[in-house]
Amino acid sequence: MTDKLKETFTKCKAEGRNAFVTFVTAGYPKPESTVGIMKGMEAGGVDIIELGLPFTDPIGDGPTIQSSNTIALENGVTTAQTLDLLRVARKAGLRIPVVLMGYYNPILMYGEEKFVKDAKEAGANGFIVVDFPPEEALKFRKFCTSEGMSYIPLVAPSTTESRLKLLASIADSFIYVISRMGTTGALGSLSSDLPALCARVRKYAGETPIAVGFGVSNREHFLSVGEIADGVVIGSKLVTIIGEAKLEDAPEAAKKFCSEICGRTGLESAAREVGINESIAKASATKEATPSEGDSKAELATNFLNGVVVEEEKSRKFPARFGVYGGQYVPESLFDCLVELERGFEEAVNDPTFWEEYRSYYPYMGRPSNLHAAPRLSEYAGGAKIWLKREDLNHTGSHKINNALGQILIARRLGKTEVIAETGAGQHGVATATVAAKFNMKCTIYMGAEDVRRQALNVFRMKLLGAQVVPVEAGTRTLRDAVNESFRAWVTNLSTTHLIIGSAIGPHPYPTIVRTFQSVIGKETKEQFYQINKKLPDAVVACVGGGSNSVGMFYPFAEEKSVKLLGVEAAGEGIDTPRHSATITGGSVGVLHGVKTYVLQNEDGQISDTHSVSAGLDYPGVGPELSMWKDTGRAQFIAATDPQALEGFKLLSQLEGIIPALESSHAVYGAIQLAKTMTPDQDIVICLSGRGDKDVESVAEVLPKLGPQIGWDLRF
Repeated sequence: MTDKLKETFTKCKAEGRNAFVTFVTAGYPKPESTVGIMKGMEAGGVDIIELGLPFTDPIGDGPTIQSSNTIALENGVTTAQTLDLLRVARKAGLRIPVVLMGYYNPILMYGEEKFVKDAKEAGANGFIVVDFPPEEALKFRKFCTSEGMSYIPLVAPSTTESRLKLLASIADSFIYVISRMGTTGALGSLSSDLPALCARVRKYAGETPIAVGFGVSNREHFLSVGEIADGVVIGSKLVTIIGEAKLEDAPEAAKKFCSEICGRTGLESAAREVGINESIAKASATKEATPSEGDSKAELATNFLNGVVVEEEKSRKFPARFGVYGGQYVPESLFDCLVELERGFEEAVNDPTFWEEYRSYYPYMGRPSNLHAAPRLSEYAGGAKIWLKREDLNHTGSHKINNALGQILIARRLGKTEVIAETGAGQHGVATATVAAKFNMKCTIYMGAEDVRRQALNVFRMKLLGAQVVPVEAGTRTLRDAVNESFRAWVTNLSTTHLIIGSAIGPHPYPTIVRTFQSVIGKETKEQFYQINKKLPDAVVACVGGGSNSVGMFYPFAEEKSVKLLGVEAAGEGIDTPRHSATITGGSVGVLHGVKTYVLQNEDGQISDTHSVSAGLDYPGVGPELSMWKDTGRAQFIAATDPQALEGFKLLSQLEGIIPALESSHAVYGAIQLAKTMTPDQDIVICLSGRGDKDVESVAEVLPKLGPQIGWDLRF
């Protein structure tokens, strides 16, 4: 199957033209139209088809491809059905090579080796996986090689020389060159740096063909790119053409557009095929590798890649993985920036002057935060003594300032001039906007449109601080979608911009960065509690969404085996329903937003919609270190429903005179349940991660529905 791709490029070269490669999402606009569209492409002169595997969270794609993914999934298209569509297309006479293109998580859920075997049987020729890190590419490529299938690497303008060498070494049919930074999408012009990029790639590619995509949308682009590449890829523009056509006219629209772009038809190609095949045979006779030579080349590439992976891990001061979790599952265009961030972070945390500067802002942040007992809450629980670590008293009203300040200081060291951030409840957005104002940096906050609605106070606070707030209308319009958009914005502006992720999620080094700056919570708790009680607490409790406050509280106690670590997730309307956000309690291992961890997903690897009364916990993933602690048993996790969280909110307000954030209210409820199982001589510390003024309106909104379930009625 790899040979078919090689033969196609050889054929095109013999004809004195470029290979024309097009993309369409399987099942778009309807499953029944996919085969006709593929046949239309072939009739329009296309040489290779990229058939997109639909995925809920394609962070490397622009609005057009995102929308086609969403529509395909709404049409019920699965990975297995995508392979079925390809089988039907082959039976209908489709002859040209087909490359399956998509993201790792659906392939992981299907089973990688099984996927390669089934794809081969269905008629695929190769694979492009957008978000593979080197170590995963190595494993997947072995499966491909054993089945004679091609693994096609992606190269971006930001790809370093060392990575270029690595990626070129594993290419066995062609290399996909991304023409510009950013996400997929048709543009009016091409990058002026493209010739230099192609020259860099050819330096390492040798005889391996290169195909250029991203931003190519018309015949002028096709001809221009064709002067410096062996193949030209068009995706978003064609998807737009297909989407604008009537359903029954989509195949003909695809054929017409493709023919206009390349100036030929598939019929012309078929008429000339006999003569061209003779040219291919002559070219192949001089450089055809024997099976043993092919195996030898694959082995050399594998050994080289193995060596690179080992050396990368050796050079790291902080491991990229927590057991099997973590990693860097991102589009190629983000790798170099993550390397820059990792080095900047490592240099900063090993520089005493950095920590001196960080601690110099403690008075501004309100650190150290207070630790004190909650006597009435303890009396109500009737067991262990409950203490509160008051992160809600920090500047901006939550623990989020700890991380936002640390990351913006790193951004300044890296020479960045602006910051972007994702936010759910708005606390991280407010903290980021705050530090951006203090350090005179442009700030853009991405926030799900539903969260914008239910956290209007924090939205106004961010705007008051000078930040631009961008409501995200895609998907569930919550934190997950805000994370998607923040990654897309970052990849477009890497040279000037730093993405301040607020949760312990994302690709390495983000989970470690967030843990490092949030560990001040647990360190202070440990010192303060010991100073008062001359011992350690028996348990520490924190709410768990993405995991920033919980990993910050837990990490300093991780080696203290006498201290129980309890995380409380959001059970929403119940973990036996689809409407919850209890990722660790109800999820499975997957890949989301650049990291392997527990996620909420269906059997096809599509990320599930989530729900929580708390915007800050309404997320389908969790930090990889928490996933590791779950597996090892070092931390335990429970889930509190919306009514139970509301009960925690009510109890702390009425018993201690402290209105907590709805996120923290989950921890309050969980701590009360834990305290009931313990004795009065034992102690629990709750990380009170945020204050609840932002949630008062939300509580008033849900109280008529949830209040009766806990006996709470505030009506006049």
